[in-house]
Amino acid sequence: MYLEVKDLVKYYSKNDLLIKKLNFSINKGEIVSFIGESGSGKTTFLKCISGLEKINSGSICLNEKILNNEKIFIKPQERNISFVFQDYPLFPHLNLKENIIFNLEKKYLKKLDYIISLTGLEKLLKRLPYELSGGEQQRGCIARALIREPDLLLLDEPFSNLDSKIKHTIKEELHKIIKKSGVTTILVTHDIEDSLNISDKILIFKAGVLQQFDDPIKMYCEPANCYCGRILGELNKILIDKKNFYLRPEKIKIILKSQYEILVETSLFQGKEYKIQGNHKKEKWVLYSKNNYNKGDKIYIDFDQNDLIFFEPYCENFFK
Repeated sequence: MYLEVKDLVKYYSKNDLLIKKLNFSINKGEIVSFIGESGSGKTTFLKCISGLEKINSGSICLNEKILNNEKIFIKPQERNISFVFQDYPLFPHLNLKENIIFNLEKKYLKKLDYIISLTGLEKLLKRLPYELSGGEQQRGCIARALIREPDLLLLDEPFSNLDSKIKHTIKEELHKIIKKSGVTTILVTHDIEDSLNISDKILIFKAGVLQQFDDPIKMYCEPANCYCGRILGELNKILIDKKNFYLRPEKIKIILKSQYEILVETSLFQGKEYKIQGNHKKEKWVLYSKNNYNKGDKIYIDFDQNDLIFFEPYCENFFK
């Protein structure tokens, strides 16, 4: 494996482990999203990988080189890892080109034109950071990271400061840039849509413990537990044969008549469709429809049995 993390433990107090024996591996060129609730240790994990934080035990191996274990600690500047922080830290007194090549070894200058073209910054090189939009600054930081030919690219909440109007476009651009460059990438984000859209794999983290690590489709359709199920999207609870199952809103079909009745509470226009909120046997439900409904309307639904998600009974309290 290209990146391999074994039994990684990180804490500031032995009585409060922030990361508890984390194990996973990544193939070369993959984009992996690391998601979890606030305070779960996502950014600390990135700092451990980059060497900005020392681990307490375990090991980190990248491109067949041990970065950290009980006996070895490679300094951050010697790890060949690029870290793009949340707030796009460009030097305000340098123009974009000067920012990109700042402190750059001469051997990398031959790739400057290619990286500038790849990131679409040709016409912006003489501008100072304050003359750039958030998306342009972000691409500048990505260019500065990629030109150094890192073994690993770390992105900490790269879309959080972007206007929602341009976020989707920038996200697509970033995905293309990273995939074309072939650099292995770990993305920390709180936005589930980001993870589902651009990741090859998703790692879900809670209370210092890895909950699930898989490709986006399998994780969304087959969550390992109730926490993974809820963090990846909305779920509707339905009782079948005295067992509780769950359905994603996108998997529900509205039909003329069935045994499953929804009493409409609200119908909110979302552009291409309406988001319907209602009740089914005292359970709050969410589904989508091309048609609008009024409060108090009764609609009937159907679904494919294969789309039902089942969690063990101990998970039930999570949804209360």
